[in-house]
Amino acid sequence: MKKLTVFLASTAAALALAGTAANAERATDGDLKILFWQAVSTLNPYLSGGTKEIYSSSLTIEPLARYDQTGTLTPWLVTEIPTVDNGGVAKDMTSITWKLKPGVKWSDGTPFTAEDVIFTWQYCTAPDGGCAQKAQYEGVKSVEALDPTTVKVTFTEPKYYPYSAFVGAQSPIIQKAQFKDCVGAKAPGCTSANFGPIGTGPFVVKEFKPNDVVTYVANPNYRDAAKPAFASVTLKGGGDAPSAARAVLETGEFDYAWNMQVEPEVLATMIAKGKGKIETAFGTQVERINLNWFNPDPALGDKRSTKEAGPHPALKDPAVRKALSMAIDREVIDEVGYGEAGKPTCNIVPAPDIYISTTNDWCLKQDIDGANKLLDEAGWKKGSDGIRAKDGVKLSFLYQTSTNSVRQGTQALVKDWWQQIGVASELRNVAASVFFGGDPASPDTFQKFYADVEMYTNNFDGTDPEKYLAEWLCDKIPSPANGWQGQNIPRYCNPDYDKIVAELAKTGDLAKRAELAKKANDMLTAEGAHIPLIHRGQPSAISNTLAGVNMNAWDSELWNAADWSRKK
Repeated sequence: MKKLTVFLASTAAALALAGTAANAERATDGDLKILFWQAVSTLNPYLSGGTKEIYSSSLTIEPLARYDQTGTLTPWLVTEIPTVDNGGVAKDMTSITWKLKPGVKWSDGTPFTAEDVIFTWQYCTAPDGGCAQKAQYEGVKSVEALDPTTVKVTFTEPKYYPYSAFVGAQSPIIQKAQFKDCVGAKAPGCTSANFGPIGTGPFVVKEFKPNDVVTYVANPNYRDAAKPAFASVTLKGGGDAPSAARAVLETGEFDYAWNMQVEPEVLATMIAKGKGKIETAFGTQVERINLNWFNPDPALGDKRSTKEAGPHPALKDPAVRKALSMAIDREVIDEVGYGEAGKPTCNIVPAPDIYISTTNDWCLKQDIDGANKLLDEAGWKKGSDGIRAKDGVKLSFLYQTSTNSVRQGTQALVKDWWQQIGVASELRNVAASVFFGGDPASPDTFQKFYADVEMYTNNFDGTDPEKYLAEWLCDKIPSPANGWQGQNIPRYCNPDYDKIVAELAKTGDLAKRAELAKKANDMLTAEGAHIPLIHRGQPSAISNTLAGVNMNAWDSELWNAADWSRKK
């Protein structure tokens, strides 16, 4: 496939230079070089659930509020965080009112208004729109402008944690003027907008080569006249995690490399070169194996991995789902692949402390004998080849993940452990730029899930898990109807689970919210929507010449790029 090159701001560089002349501190530190070994495929995070798309777009488009490095909710495009005490949140918890900062402009110089906020909600919730972040707007009844700088969000019922829509890197505001003709089924076809969203952030997209490189220049209309310090950003994609780490820590070619999923001993050797460091922030990332609840048999054609395909012939058995988890030694995976940047876990919600469940801690101890016994009792008998079968169905699975040495190492370990319980697995890895790319035409995306099991990591913005837990609602399952962009990747559906999440949304007491969140978390693990493996830190490589980086596991790692500068 030919690379598409889109020139999105032909006068952006000139405008940036003009801004530099007027404001000596802006754009004086040259080019900031960032490396994502998982290349970026779109700059519209509403059309991809991939972290690389969320982070790369956060340099240009922003939410109303976001979380800082401590997990504290912070005003961004608004004057303050609405609360009941300041009158911003209704006493009955049915609405929240945001006051936009005065004078904020889009990078094209036009005013940022309440109409853009309203449009963003309409865009993501439009029928057939395939919005990958639809869970962020769960429970929103309406969004209205009280005046050009005041937005009122009304909920379908009392919402005791109202900071979901328009909060965090997964829910940024897009410009109505740019995207007004890109609503619903038209969304994926708006290449120019998707590859170069006009934003309020510190940088403007100059050129984008999908799955390769993004170049940005300083936004001449950024609200702080002294920022950003860098005149431009080059965000290069591709390669692998070790080579990305090496480019910062050994050769010094790049300033920042995201997602250093590299064996601990390899990183230690690189750090010894003295050119950079690894900084790790623990938030809510969990490396997990998703189990496909729908039948992915290729013989089913377009119906595979959809509701029409019917339940998975083997994974529909709870005994199989539990045995797969019991056979895994999470301590070994952590020791070999993560070291101090990981912790074994049985939870999909691993933090903050108030939400950590201990109900599923049985999974922390590998139990090969117990897994074999469970499968024996469930009627899965070993054949002459050592593989279990029942009613003509074999326990033989296609196990896919993205291309990465740590993940391939984990695959090899899991394959061996599953073989010890009579389960065969075919290992497959897909280039990360494709796997996480969200292209509805590709058969290889993690959303399409044309496999039996697949492994990756995911997390949620901020410290409250409500909108994250909403991702496993029945109506969030990816399908052709939503462009394969639903967030419920395992295709798990339980009306009782939906009721728990609905109750969480209307519960105000923090202790009760924690109880409900744990209950939802426990149901997902106990019923086998997925197999949690490792609570991952977020390690990134940072050059010793770079200043101002505040590692953030609760939002985009690039959240404060406007404050980054070159050490003098």
